[in-house]
Amino acid sequence: MRALIQRVKQASVSVNGQKTAQIGPGLLILLGVGQGDGEAQARWLAEKTAQLRIFEDLAGKMNLSLLESGGAALVVSQFTLYADAQRGRRPSFTAAAPPEIAAPLVQFFAAQLQSQGLQVQQGVFGANMLVELANDGPVTIWLER
Repeated sequence: MRALIQRVKQASVSVNGQKTAQIGPGLLILLGVGQGDGEAQARWLAEKTAQLRIFEDLAGKMNLSLLESGGAALVVSQFTLYADAQRGRRPSFTAAAPPEIAAPLVQFFAAQLQSQGLQVQQGVFGANMLVELANDGPVTIWLER
């Protein structure tokens, strides 16, 4: 399971011109589910994400987690995080889990964040989404389990 985490001032997802999710300060989490991933990987990744100290404290140091900062999370499924472009010019996505496995794991990941007390919004699984964000810092972290 892979997560590209971006600290944001705000982020939103729109589908067919309709805004379906929106957060203020917090994290935009682009989440990819790979072949063989399960609840153990999602649980670990959610805990790591919620507790990752990448928000500034009063002294301006990255010392606070999402939990401590009071921010929200926007989870967007993104199978393209498993793209393999080593050969040819068209990426292969065979390492990504199929939708029937990935969709429940994305939901489980979001539920794990919520169980830690976070406000969580989600994109629309499998939809063509317009994701807008104001990256704060910019701070972008890659996590994999």
